[in-house]
Amino acid sequence: MTIETRIADGSRPRLPRGVRLKHDDARGEWLLLAPERLVKTDAIALAILQRCDGVATFSAIVDDLAAAFSADRGRVETDVRALLEDLAAKRMIDL
Repeated sequence: MTIETRIADGSRPRLPRGVRLKHDDARGEWLLLAPERLVKTDAIALAILQRCDGVATFSAIVDDLAAAFSADRGRVETDVRALLEDLAAKRMIDL
């Protein structure tokens, strides 16, 4: 059973209680840790997750990333939406 979650432009994504972003010094990589789950993050996912503070809206996160990486906003929005909706379905991010 999959849960489909749709993120609104005004959503304020944040890591839920019990989920944290942590740098693993031994491996030299960033991990998203949740009870009995671990997700390795790449540089793009890390940039997105670091902005999910519960204050910034989805639209603001997309705008910030598009400006920071001089990327097409539409492409950035598609990628950010896909990542956050996938993590929300796994209950690793609150929308």
